[in-house]
Amino acid sequence: MNYLQAIIMGIVQGAAEFLPISSSGHLAIFAKILSAFDSEAAKFFSKPDLTFDIMLHLGTLLAIFFVYWKDIKKLILEGFGILGDFFLNAVIFFRNIFSREEAYKYRKVVNSSYRKFVMLVIVSTIPTGIIGVLGDSIIEEAKTNLLIVGVCLFITSCLLLISDFVEDGYKKPKNITYTNAFVIGICQGFATLPGISRSGTTITACLVSKFDRKLAVKYSFIMSIPAVLGAAVLKLKDFFATIGDCKYLGQYIVGTLVSAVVGFICMKLLLVLVRNNKFKYFAYYCIFAGIASIILEFVIK
Repeated sequence: MNYLQAIIMGIVQGAAEFLPISSSGHLAIFAKILSAFDSEAAKFFSKPDLTFDIMLHLGTLLAIFFVYWKDIKKLILEGFGILGDFFLNAVIFFRNIFSREEAYKYRKVVNSSYRKFVMLVIVSTIPTGIIGVLGDSIIEEAKTNLLIVGVCLFITSCLLLISDFVEDGYKKPKNITYTNAFVIGICQGFATLPGISRSGTTITACLVSKFDRKLAVKYSFIMSIPAVLGAAVLKLKDFFATIGDCKYLGQYIVGTLVSAVVGFICMKLLLVLVRNNKFKYFAYYCIFAGIASIILEFVIK
């Protein structure tokens, strides 16, 4: 893989991760196209490269931190606050059991919108993690089959069309139930299939659950942080085993930086598109991309 190919894959990851068109699906399509014109690229893309995949996703993760840094900082602080109050309540519990003095009152753990947001993200992450771990081998195998990618892109187009017809929601964190969060987490888990857009799926799920449109985008992106970090941790052993003697390290770094910059731009664009109900254009594009993917599966060997 040369630097131009790394830049192309970085652009694809940065754009398709946030625009609702599936980054994994498009990475599979472009890997197939690049392999057809370059024997070295064909050798590189013939088997999944975990190092490159992880670095590209970490690049888009950087974009999320840049856009939502104030919120993420507050969520991290409130997360530690939740842990602190939880352990304090545990101390109070045992103190009340063994003491004959007047019982101490427990601290209210979820006492703000940010703390509720933290708990919602945790609940969403649970089904995502379970599905991701159980379906890891299936997902990796699906990435090499553009027929599957094409069908999944058709599914994405249907989801995007649904999102444009959903009425504007009203829910803020205080109105969102943990059942809502769990269902959205299940949707994110299934969106790990190549061709099913993670952002498109989770934003649609949020809108169907009556989230405020701006919050739906924010929740979709922030809930992806533990999912991406979790996937990186699970593959950490393979990552460190290959990164040290990797001859493509320069290309990996370039691809990562490109995905971060492009991702930042596309996140800003998506905020405008969601507010103006413009997902239908991406739905039409996904139909076209799905057809192209299926054709490529039979044309390029």
